[in-house]
Amino acid sequence: MRKLPIGIQSFEKLIEDEYLYIDKTGYIHDLVTSGTTYFLSRPRRFGKSLFVSTLQAYFEGKKDLFEGLEIAGEEERKPAEDQWVSYPVLHFDFTGGEYRSAEGLSNVLGNILMNAEQRYGIEPGDGLDLPIRFSNLLDQLYVKTGKRAVVLADEYDKPLLDTMEQDPGQEEENRELFGDFFAVLKKQDRHLKFVFITGVTKFSKVSIFSDLNQLEDISLDVAYGAICGITKEELEKNLRGEIAASACQNNISYEMCLKELRDNYDGYHFSEELEDVYNPFSILNALKKKDFNRYWFETGTPTFLVRKLERSGLPVQDFTDGVSVTRDQMMNFRADDTDLIPLFYQSGYLTIKGFDRTFREYTLSFPNEEVKYGFFEAIVPMINAAYAGSTGAAGFSAGRMVRSLRNGDVDDFMQMLQALLASIPYYEGRAPQNEQQWRNLVYAVFSLLGQYVRTEVHSARGRSDCLMETNRILYVFEFKQDGTAEEALSQIDEKGYALPYQSTGKEIVKIGANFSTQKKTLDDWKIE
Repeated sequence: MRKLPIGIQSFEKLIEDEYLYIDKTGYIHDLVTSGTTYFLSRPRRFGKSLFVSTLQAYFEGKKDLFEGLEIAGEEERKPAEDQWVSYPVLHFDFTGGEYRSAEGLSNVLGNILMNAEQRYGIEPGDGLDLPIRFSNLLDQLYVKTGKRAVVLADEYDKPLLDTMEQDPGQEEENRELFGDFFAVLKKQDRHLKFVFITGVTKFSKVSIFSDLNQLEDISLDVAYGAICGITKEELEKNLRGEIAASACQNNISYEMCLKELRDNYDGYHFSEELEDVYNPFSILNALKKKDFNRYWFETGTPTFLVRKLERSGLPVQDFTDGVSVTRDQMMNFRADDTDLIPLFYQSGYLTIKGFDRTFREYTLSFPNEEVKYGFFEAIVPMINAAYAGSTGAAGFSAGRMVRSLRNGDVDDFMQMLQALLASIPYYEGRAPQNEQQWRNLVYAVFSLLGQYVRTEVHSARGRSDCLMETNRILYVFEFKQDGTAEEALSQIDEKGYALPYQSTGKEIVKIGANFSTQKKTLDDWKIE
């Protein structure tokens, strides 16, 4: 087994310590020969920091690190005096740091400037305003080295995301400081060789995107769709041995192992060409541990996203059915905007699944099962414990719920669903406040059950609310809110929801149920 670079963000460490490296250096050649100032948005844990580190090593002229890689061949084709030139590099790394205090972002910026001054022997700029200090540093670097500087800013938006929910006032202050600080780049264009900025979210109100009119956003460019992540070709070329070992460990064929990996971790698309990209953090963890788990979601629950979703009333079934958006709607996010689709796309919970060239519209949906089921678990409080197979406070488990369905014990299943929904209001004080929130909760529960039995969960658009199928039984569910179970059951017959399935030979069970907003749970159900 080779060393897989899980969590390795330093290109120099990766190469020197002989970790596996999937060659992305060809993209560096494309970038430096076609432009100078770029922005790239990608979800967290997708390899942005490693690519920024690779850029730093390239611009610092560390030739030995690139031996045998694609960029080495491109360098050899240059005139000798232009090969592996070392430039002064300023690397603004925002992945660490505390940004919720008034001085948090200022301290991080000040430390980065101080370290650069010491490294290049520049007179310290203590006492100067940060933008002035930054501008003076760029001036002095050019005077001292005779070369223009390279500016790399990694995860620029972390100081904004960290404060967006807890402290909107501090988020506004951080945004203003960013605007003043990075506005220097436009004024200092003559002293800049290359600028590369990464982040998860493109905040439309952050002034760097308006002030730096030369900033090229490559987030949706076809040429850079796989600049981060792992393509199918890269996976099978570089990790065939690890795939075979995982297949052996799980007692499945190589092809079946590929399918498991594809279903769980593939499916990301970052351009209209729909080139498949695997989540690198998840796929490498899955191959190292030889287990198809949810590694990306283990690194942090999207708490602030769930809170925003709860307040918005957005139907979560749209995430499965697909949401149509334009490029601008997808890429520009404002913290005060009620439209959450840009944030969910840029954060990686939705991805491009289709593109209509006539109307220039993208269709967004869940990328894969890891994200889909992990997201639904985050929606329903307590669901993590329940669906891990353990018994929750209300006395239910995923295994028991599925076994009840397979055995035809509908009353037992409905009692557990009732207990689950009744327990939710006592978790962090949250309870369904309207019909859409209630539907989102029910949708999430049934979607999660789809991991174990075949499930189709619909919204109320002339179809039954849910179809669930086992080897011998097909269940047709219809729910009402503050109505009656009889009304729900009658609708199944009136609308003919069960008619298309009568020729399947399976037993058909119809369930009508009512949700009481007063009791905050199911109060009645009828079975036929």
